[in-house]
Amino acid sequence: MAMKICVVIVLVIGMVMTSLISLTNATPGTATFYTNYVPSACYGNQNNGVMIAAASDPLWNNGAICGKFFRVTCTGPTNPVPHPCTGNSVTVKIVDHCPGCGGTLDLSREAFATIANPIAGIIKIDYQE
Repeated sequence: MAMKICVVIVLVIGMVMTSLISLTNATPGTATFYTNYVPSACYGNQNNGVMIAAASDPLWNNGAICGKFFRVTCTGPTNPVPHPCTGNSVTVKIVDHCPGCGGTLDLSREAFATIANPIAGIIKIDYQE
């Protein structure tokens, strides 16, 4: 019985440590959303679904980011819209470039709505590849 309790405790500690490490690897930024998904800078007229995003200039790196997946979580408002976050996270595929956009990531409207109220327009996020 004591051995089973020890194993459970070790597993729980391992899961907590993994969660903490995962949180420390996230990068803060901001997100906006867009609604015209095709054509895209990475894939032309190919449809990549709706859980997608465009990368801002600092992330673009001449398109090297195309096809990479990021987990995005809303962390708070950037404007007077109170409590925009839903508490969910979303995984998006980078399919486009957003030169000069107002956020780090420009999410599809569907991806944005998964993590925040679209009325907010722009939100604080944590994102991680």
